[in-house]
Order: sequence, then C-alpha cells, then structure tokens
Amino acid sequence: MKILIAEDDLASRKFLFNVLTDYGKCDLVVDGLEAIDAVMIALKEKEPYDLICLDIMMPKVDGLKTLKAIRDLEKHSKMINAKIIMTTALGESEIVQNTFEEGSDAYAAKPINIEKFLNVLSKLELITR
Repeated sequence: MKILIAEDDLASRKFLFNVLTDYGKCDLVVDGLEAIDAVMIALKEKEPYDLICLDIMMPKVDGLKTLKAIRDLEKHSKMINAKIIMTTALGESEIVQNTFEEGSDAYAAKPINIEKFLNVLSKLELITR
C-alpha cells in the first residue's frame, strides 16, 4: 500500500508513520502544498496513493482546501480515488461534516487511538485484521 501522511505536527507525523509503516510505504509532507505536489507526482507517474492521512489544520493550504484539490486532481486523472482520512484536534462537527462533503472517507480525532484507527483502515478495506 502506498501512503501519504500530510501532518505539520512532528509528534503526530511520527506517530502515524510508526503505525502505518507496517502496512506500506509512507511518504511524509508537512503542509497542504507539499501534499498536493506529492499527489500530482504520484498521479503523473501512474502510481497513486492508496491512503492519504490529511491534517485539517496545516500551514500554506489547510486540509479542507487540500482535500478539494486532491479530489479534483483524481477526477481529471481518471484514476481510482485514494482513501482519505482527515485528522484533527478540532471537535467542531461542522468542519468534520465539510470534509465528508468534499470527499473524505473518514476522520480521526487527535490524539489518535491506534485500535480505532486500525478498525477504520479495516472498514475501508485497506488492511485485514
């Protein structure tokens, strides 16, 4: 599985990397612009990501705008959409609802519970448990 982790917080980035590295190759980026660039490159090389973990609050381009841009890129490439899990420390249901409207597949509240996170990956048929 090819995975992109877009997270500006070092501790959260390391945590996700440590959890997900057992399931596939992980690329790490720290802001929305880098995430969009990584997805563009992957699509151009015809090696799209299977999973993208996308922080809602990132510098340069926030997670919601990054999500919209990624879904637009996927639509134009006519490739299968990556599963996108939004990660957030925010508890605002309106923001979380907006991510689903823009095409996210799930969200994980920080601090991330490993067991719940792995269950979500299983439900999205990315891993077997």
